[in-house]
Amino acid sequence: MRGAVIYAPGDVRFENLDDPKIINPTDAIIRTVATCVCGSDLWPYRGAEPIGDPHPMGHEYVGVVEEVGSEVANVRPGQFVVGSFATSDNSCANCLNGWQSSCLHREFMSTCQADYVRIPNAHGTLVATDEHPDAELVPSLLAVSDVMGTGWYAAVAAEVKPGSTAVVVGDGAVGLCGVIAAKELGAERIITMSRHESRQKLAREFGATDIIAERGDAGVARVKDLTGGIGADSVLECVGTSEAMRQALHSARPGGNVGFVGVPHEVAIDGEELFFSHVGLRGGPAPVRRHLPDLIDRVLTGRINPGKVFDLTLPLDQVAEGYRAMDERRAVKALLKP
Repeated sequence: MRGAVIYAPGDVRFENLDDPKIINPTDAIIRTVATCVCGSDLWPYRGAEPIGDPHPMGHEYVGVVEEVGSEVANVRPGQFVVGSFATSDNSCANCLNGWQSSCLHREFMSTCQADYVRIPNAHGTLVATDEHPDAELVPSLLAVSDVMGTGWYAAVAAEVKPGSTAVVVGDGAVGLCGVIAAKELGAERIITMSRHESRQKLAREFGATDIIAERGDAGVARVKDLTGGIGADSVLECVGTSEAMRQALHSARPGGNVGFVGVPHEVAIDGEELFFSHVGLRGGPAPVRRHLPDLIDRVLTGRINPGKVFDLTLPLDQVAEGYRAMDERRAVKALLKP
C-alpha cells in the first residue's frame, strides 16, 4: 500500500509501505475512504515537535472494514465505519465513565494517511453506519472522527448551555466545529476570534453571532465590551498556544468555564491567578467515542455539516501539498482521497 511518511520539518513523502495486518484479536483492517491533514500534524511539520525517525502520519479516518480479528463482533467486513484518533476498548472503567480517550488500553492513531489502516481496539472504537453513506456526507463523517468530536467536547467541557454566551478562541477546523457545537448546545451568543475573512464567513454560517479580530489583551477587552464588562459563560480554547490559553481564561466571567482542546505548547497557568478568577478549567484529548453515535446521527439527518471545514480536496498521493497548503494558511483543512 501507499502512505504518508514524515522525515523532517517540511518534508512529508508519499511512499510504498507494508500492508497492515491483524496483530491482536481486537484489531480490524479498514480500506480508507477518506483521511485528512490535521492542524496538530503541523506541529512536527513546522518543527515545533521532535520527529525522530521517519514515521507514518495521520489520525483521522473513515473507511470500509476489510478484515477483523477474532474478538471483534460489533463490525464486520464490508461495513462503512467511523472511528476516533484515540482507540478504546469502550469497556474499562474510564470508558464506562465516558472518558474513552483515557482508556486503560488506549492507543493513539498515527498511520491513517494511507490506503489501509490497522485499527487497534476496533471492537470498542469503530461505529458502523447502517449503510454506506452518500459521497457528499463522507467529509462530515470524517470530521466527526476528530475535529467535530473535539470541537463538541470543547463545548461540553466549557459547559455551554441554552441561552448562554460562548467564545471560541481559534478559527481552525476545531474552532469552527466548536461554533457548530456551541450552536447545537443552545448558546444564544457565539463570539468567534478570527482574523481571516473566509474563516469568519464560515463561522457565521455555522452560527457565530459576533467576530473579534483582535488578539491578546485587546481581544479580551472586546469580549468584555460585548458582555457588559463581565466576560463569557463558556470559552472554547482550540489552539494550544500560551497566548490562546491566556486569552481564553481572561475572556471567561467569574464562575464561567474554559474547555481547552488545543494540544498545549509552552502553556503555563498561574495557579494563584486561576484560583482568584473562579474560572473552571477542563480539557484534554477529546473522548470522541463518547460522542460518535450522536454526532454521526446529526450528520446523517442533516442537522450539522462540519465537512464544510474541508476547503481543499486532494488525491492521497498529493498529501505533501495538503501539508503545505495548511502550513501556508491557504486551506483550513485538506481532505485526502485514496
